Amino acid sequence: MKIAVLGAGALGCAMGSCLSESGHEVWLINRREDHVETMNTLGLCVQVNGADRYTPVKAALHASHVAAQIGTVDLLLVLVKSFHTREAITSSTSIVGPDTVVLSLQNGLGHEDVLAEVVGRDKVMAGKTYAGGVMLGPGRIICGTEGKETYIGELEGRMTDRVQRVAAAFNAAGLITHISDNIMGTIWEKLLVNVATGALSGITRLAYGDLYQVPEVKACALAAVQEAMDVARACGIGLSVNDPEQPWIKAAAGLPPEFKASMLQSLEKGSVTEVDYVNGSVVRWGQKCGVPTPVNSTLVACLKGIERRFTT
Repeated sequence: MKIAVLGAGALGCAMGSCLSESGHEVWLINRREDHVETMNTLGLCVQVNGADRYTPVKAALHASHVAAQIGTVDLLLVLVKSFHTREAITSSTSIVGPDTVVLSLQNGLGHEDVLAEVVGRDKVMAGKTYAGGVMLGPGRIICGTEGKETYIGELEGRMTDRVQRVAAAFNAAGLITHISDNIMGTIWEKLLVNVATGALSGITRLAYGDLYQVPEVKACALAAVQEAMDVARACGIGLSVNDPEQPWIKAAAGLPPEFKASMLQSLEKGSVTEVDYVNGSVVRWGQKCGVPTPVNSTLVACLKGIERRFTT
């Protein structure tokens, strides 16, 4: 397959390198020119279990800060920050052909609707991944894909040839991937994981090794997750999770102690976070369904206060 990763930061590069190594033509798209230039010059450095390995950017792996030069792709994997979704897909329509699959693996809710408005609902598939990554610097990442599961599915829950092809490609690349016939439930279950650690990691500035050592942090995380579960069920979303501790445990499973949630990574780069699309989504859906969300509302308020320094 010819695959483009739109928003090739830490996670995008981690998944892209796996797909490239399994024989696919992969284009890593990132608007940071220093990141792209480093990869094109030195290759992509991927740290796995503390050891570095370099994937040269040549024959099967390419890097670019624009989509225009790539040509039509078979799969467009969308991993940009939630608040950049519309801008990113609008600037990338040149690589979307009649048979291109546009797959969102972003955090939060509602990206599929934005993508569908630009490229058409028939091209869009949804998914969630528990894989992660940490950006160490331009062209250098920590890969957190080992043992981490990804779920993808058609928006209507149908089993199609194309969803099976994408799943097969991911699995062959070592990215454990399952096809879901309840993708909205799957999306909500991944949201629970993000709710468990994202905002709290950003607020406390703690990597997972320390975050999980504070009982008060765990208590707050479980309360936030329970709120989100209550909201989902009130809104008619089917969940297989019945204990708020399950997402808390799953968030850190298989990841090194130095791993940092994406919200903390954003703050450390001086950028705003995706809190509006994670904890903020819980608050908005709670308002629609009449379910109080005081814990998630407080976490949103704290993150907004921290972000204020970047927006003034």
